[in-house]
Amino acid sequence: MKNLILVPLFLLLVIGSSAIVVAQESPSTPPETYEANPADVSSIDAITAAVYEVISGPAGEERDWDRFRSLFRPEAKLIPVGIRDGQAGSFPMTPDQYIERSGPWLVQNGFFETEINRVTEQYGVIAHHFSTYESRRKADDPEPFARGINSFQLMNDGQRWWVVNIFWQGESEEYPVPGEYLPE
Repeated sequence: MKNLILVPLFLLLVIGSSAIVVAQESPSTPPETYEANPADVSSIDAITAAVYEVISGPAGEERDWDRFRSLFRPEAKLIPVGIRDGQAGSFPMTPDQYIERSGPWLVQNGFFETEINRVTEQYGVIAHHFSTYESRRKADDPEPFARGINSFQLMNDGQRWWVVNIFWQGESEEYPVPGEYLPE
């Protein structure tokens, strides 16, 4: 009986999904608002390094937000995840919203985020990686004040790599970074 109920639900999902796909325009590269440095978007390694470089810097130093914007698809999201009272929540932002909300804090406090490990999977023109990070206020701070995992979703349109989304969670007592995502 359960299977008889699931089949119509599955068909409804497939038919509904097909209608959505048909209604969409054919995929194309959206116009770039900010021209990227070709070196920043030439590979998975390059675009990941560029993201970390552009958000990092000492207190008092403005970040190159045009460079930041140039790395992301126009529809991209940056999505931090937090846990409060046992409930997970997320806060999706566009790159411009991230700049508006985080930019002043980064400049006021100083912030250096570095990748300490990465696990990447790629299929065709899409890639995903868990990029384990450490955050410091100054580049030479002996200990990080935070660490966690940035989940990068990337796409290559045949011309360059784009950040589609970055979804991240900071480490906590409840959710320590698993060993497989730490350097050996």
